[in-house]
Amino acid sequence: MKPSRAAWAFALPALAVIGLFFVLPVAAGLVLSLTDFDLYALADLHNLRFVGLDNYAQVLTRPLFWQALGNTAYFVVLGVPLSIALSLGCAVLLQSKLARFKPLFRTALFAPVVTTLVAVAVVWRYLFHVRYGWVNQILGSIGVGPIDWLGDPHWSMPAIIVFAAWKNFGGNMIIFIAALQAIPEDLYEAARLDGAGAWAQFRHITVPMLGPTLLMVSILTIAGYFQLFAEPYVMTQGGPLQSTVSVLYLMYEEGFRWWNLGQASAVAFVLFAIIVVVTRGLLAFARRRGVA
Repeated sequence: MKPSRAAWAFALPALAVIGLFFVLPVAAGLVLSLTDFDLYALADLHNLRFVGLDNYAQVLTRPLFWQALGNTAYFVVLGVPLSIALSLGCAVLLQSKLARFKPLFRTALFAPVVTTLVAVAVVWRYLFHVRYGWVNQILGSIGVGPIDWLGDPHWSMPAIIVFAAWKNFGGNMIIFIAALQAIPEDLYEAARLDGAGAWAQFRHITVPMLGPTLLMVSILTIAGYFQLFAEPYVMTQGGPLQSTVSVLYLMYEEGFRWWNLGQASAVAFVLFAIIVVVTRGLLAFARRRGVA
């Protein structure tokens, strides 16, 4: 057997799985987005009609979609830097020589990543309770009045951002720890001999050497944060006053509450296009800075 044929033979099972569970559903979703597939079409496919780009036009002219996009952008703009900063800060602290019981702290900080999101979201919902939640009790001990975290439109999204940052930063922390271990110690020793302090070493050695890792983590985190759904679904149900409705939550509502699957598919592909544009913009910025 020729080497090329042997390679295809080994790759074929994986390609078949990818095609069956990824390519085929994506293609089906794209076709659905060009139709008026709804509950009537689900009962009888003869009711299905091809509508072209009408679903996309309706999505882009709906005020609720733009509000959901604004909520999602708010979540991404605040949540991504917070999550990455927590991840990098904890990684640097755990990698420093001053840290003790490193395996214990790595496991403890990574634990939220592997816990069930819905379960911990329910717990955090009680932590944010306006009367009995620990968050307000701690704030009350320092003289801050109770805040309706999940019932006030001004505080609902910040509360979800804090929860999401706590839930997700551990995965990126492990990636940063691996990248920090790959930085030669000689660079830090030379910097210390030249009189550089901890901040100067972090700024001029750690951050530049972590450039490719920061880029990868940023892209993955942005793509994940754009897919905000479970947090508002469990904690606020999109409220109050639709202040936590995300694009993915809107897609869920259209598809599985109102059974407007054609328009839900259009929302999904609009979100996909937005993620592609944002990530390509980030890559272009990184290339100009010489990172990628």
